[in-house]
Amino acid sequence: MSALIHEKIWLDKTIYHDAERDYYESLSKMDSVATLAAVPNTELSNKVNSLEKENSELKKTMDDLRKLVISLQARVEVLESSGAGKAKTEAPKPAPKQDTQDSDDGVDLFGSDDEEESAEAARIREERLSAYNAKKSKKPVLIAKSNIILDVKPWDDETDMAALEQSVRAVNTDGLLWGASKLVPLAYGIHKLQISCVVEDDKVSVDWLTEEIEKVEDFVQSVDIAAFNKV
Repeated sequence: MSALIHEKIWLDKTIYHDAERDYYESLSKMDSVATLAAVPNTELSNKVNSLEKENSELKKTMDDLRKLVISLQARVEVLESSGAGKAKTEAPKPAPKQDTQDSDDGVDLFGSDDEEESAEAARIREERLSAYNAKKSKKPVLIAKSNIILDVKPWDDETDMAALEQSVRAVNTDGLLWGASKLVPLAYGIHKLQISCVVEDDKVSVDWLTEEIEKVEDFVQSVDIAAFNKV
């Protein structure tokens, strides 16, 4: 705001000086025609009257501008003095020094003020964990299984293949499920029994299964694994 006022004062001073210059130029014109005053001339008289009127108006304008400049200068001085005083009186006060030890003693690092809220949060957390564990326990456990195809070879072409298959299927245990079977020709009229089964990996091992089948020595010569796939 002070800058705007200064600019206004400068503008008014400029106008004042311009008016003053015009005033003196009019006076010089009056001097140049003063010698003709004794000559009775209506036009000249009118011109002199006009100049006198113009000079009078210019003088009044100059007086008004002078008063305005003086008033603005006084106002600027008042504003500047009051602004400086206000800035001086409103100097920032130093922050009060706090006792670090006392402030630390007043802080509850373990949240004792929120014991009830912490207890409630702990209770909710325990309830959610219990619900999650109960829901998880109800989910069926994924059991690893394998699909196995066995080639069971007889001693010769006189082996009763129906009895051989019956003996193989007689091998039974928890986690073992026999599937489809078929006879596959080998050579010289000999056929092998190709039979599938599904076993639970944690309960039935392949080695145990082949050993149990080979125990049927009356019909079984050997057992080979034709295919092995995880289910």
